Amino acid sequence: MSKKVFELDFLGKKLVVETGELAKQANGSVLVRYGDTVILTAAVMGHTPITQDFFPLTVLYQEKLYSVGKIPGGFIKREGRPTDQATLTARLIDRPIRPMFDENFRNEVQVINTVLSVDQDNSPEMAALLGSSLALTISDIPFDGPVAGVIVGKIGKEYIINPTVEQSEESSIHLTVAGTKDAICMVEAGSKEVSEKDMLGALMFGHEHIKMLCEFQEKIASEIGKPKVEVELAKIDEEVERDVKEYATDRMYEALSSDKSKLDKYADIDAVKEATLENFAEIYSERENCDELLSQVKKVVNEIEGLVLRRMITKDKKRSDGRGMKEIRPLSAMIDLLPRTHGSAVFTRGETQSLATTTLGSLEENQILDGLGLEATKRFMLHYNFPQFSVGEVGRYGSPGRREIGHGALGERALLQVMPDEKEFPYTVRVVSEILESNGSSSQATICAGCLSLMAAGVPIKAPVAGIAMGLITSEDGKKYTILTDIQGLEDHMGDMDFKVAGTRKGITALQMDIKIKGVTEKILKEALAQAKEARMEILDVMESVIPEPRKELSKYAPKIEILHINPDKIKDVIGKGGDMITKIILEASHVTAVNDVNAVKVDLQDDGTVLIYHQDKEIIEKTKEMIEAVAREVEEGKVYTGKVVKVEDFGCFVELWPGCEGLCHVSQLAWERVEKPSSMFKVGDEIIVKAEGYDNRNRLNLSRKAALPKPEKKEIKKDKDTKEVKEDKKSSKKEEKKETKTSKKTDK
Repeated sequence: MSKKVFELDFLGKKLVVETGELAKQANGSVLVRYGDTVILTAAVMGHTPITQDFFPLTVLYQEKLYSVGKIPGGFIKREGRPTDQATLTARLIDRPIRPMFDENFRNEVQVINTVLSVDQDNSPEMAALLGSSLALTISDIPFDGPVAGVIVGKIGKEYIINPTVEQSEESSIHLTVAGTKDAICMVEAGSKEVSEKDMLGALMFGHEHIKMLCEFQEKIASEIGKPKVEVELAKIDEEVERDVKEYATDRMYEALSSDKSKLDKYADIDAVKEATLENFAEIYSERENCDELLSQVKKVVNEIEGLVLRRMITKDKKRSDGRGMKEIRPLSAMIDLLPRTHGSAVFTRGETQSLATTTLGSLEENQILDGLGLEATKRFMLHYNFPQFSVGEVGRYGSPGRREIGHGALGERALLQVMPDEKEFPYTVRVVSEILESNGSSSQATICAGCLSLMAAGVPIKAPVAGIAMGLITSEDGKKYTILTDIQGLEDHMGDMDFKVAGTRKGITALQMDIKIKGVTEKILKEALAQAKEARMEILDVMESVIPEPRKELSKYAPKIEILHINPDKIKDVIGKGGDMITKIILEASHVTAVNDVNAVKVDLQDDGTVLIYHQDKEIIEKTKEMIEAVAREVEEGKVYTGKVVKVEDFGCFVELWPGCEGLCHVSQLAWERVEKPSSMFKVGDEIIVKAEGYDNRNRLNLSRKAALPKPEKKEIKKDKDTKEVKEDKKSSKKEEKKETKTSKKTDK
């Protein structure tokens, strides 16, 4: 196929799709240009179906640092493990395209997105989602698309599609929404406590523009799309399906409707499945394709579990644990479980339980990001851990997978909206959620426990945040639906929608929706949001009964902080030559021998002259502050200081006013009288009073002792009575001598 280029003016921005030139051996490939953002997407399919009972879809989003003009950090200097953002983007693309494949499709499909160039104002994530859908749509791979996605922002009362970086900073909503031209099928959002009405408006506004992108893809596919190949779908023998349903349906209903705990209920369900397999293993034992038939039996009995649950809810209006459709399982919360952490809390909802801890650190401990975004560091982190014992199973332990990263990101997004800014609370904050028990929506339990631990730690969040997971069950004919509050594991696994809503009493802070059907309508979304709000208020009541607001003081084990401001020009003096001055301050103030000692005070010097001092001991903080202020202290011209002589020369004395501040008192300024040798008056270590005379043109401080001393008065001769008489006698004597001389001269003549 020769190169083809298609263009769309999408809200004033040029969207260009090129195909037929790059990656031509893939089943389908496109190059998407959105502004200066360029994404290459290739879709490929395996030739034969796999034997496992699931659809093997893999979606990758490969960040290339050359796309933003960066060289990877570390020693290896090449891209390695995907960043969290790359993992989250891959999930973001996977979620809307997965429901567009037949559930019986078993050929392996891979969709690879390679980020070649990034323009931060034109989302590479949305370009990759478009490329993924389009590569599948124009290929011969059976795909019931297209889908597309947009980012929706809101500034004031105006909604914005794919906002720029500058607009995103002002926006109250950051909503990623994806769907087909008929319905919404994926939602991911963070927002600043917006109302349900505003969020619904953003969702529908986004969907209107998704339709434009889907129509653009359909136009391209009509021109260059390949005919879809016929692949072998997993099929169930009609006789097997009928017989298994007849045998297992009533038994499964009894197991699902029993009033038992999760593990006991699961044991009953497993017992029904095992009994069914044993029964049909005996029936099919003499058939040649016995193994294949038993595999079908296993699949049918799994489907029966979902069908029975669906009928119980939509027809009988009964949930498997006996709750009402809007009823939340029993709630409990506690704080301060762990004495040495800076903050800790446990939140339990039914059989889901999260233990969350909060740790505070200096701003130097911010996470360094080596990705495609503009942000280089992150000061608030939430990490989610899901050990296998939380569901009573054995399993893999190692680095976090996509699920853990995704759940942690959702919790982080929900709580980030209420976190204080850096100036108000200059700490790095890390929240860790350990899931101790799970039966539905551990990510929302994480948000509740994480919020409680933040308040227990004394982090001044704006308002408490709670989260709840909503579910959707549709009838077999698709005409009826039921929205469930607080879905448990079975309802999540067998249901049609997982809709998670987190927020404060004021509004929504995070949203996430995944569905297994083709899409959901505005009516369903509106009802789900309203029902979630009711549940959120109930959960917040329980949380606030334990701790109504953040503590006013930090834990005694948390680092305390002192903030001071110095002249930015003095930063270099505080650091000193080769860092000698700041090292001296840290060692002396902390009474340690190394700056990396765990007991050493932490000092964060910022370019604007802000100095942040962290330590558990307030006395050490105060001593550090005094030493820094002494170094950064500025001399006031005309002020008198008491200093110490540190050096004596023939031309004057060098005087230290305080550590790091020295000036010269010239020999001519040592005294009012003439000084021949300064060493005759002063020696090293003597205290001396001097007056600051300012700086010379070489920025050297001039001092004067002479100006600091009072000016001496002139000496006057004492005029007493005797002295006056003596002077008068002398004056009279001189007159007599003159008179006699004149008389003598006349006689001679």
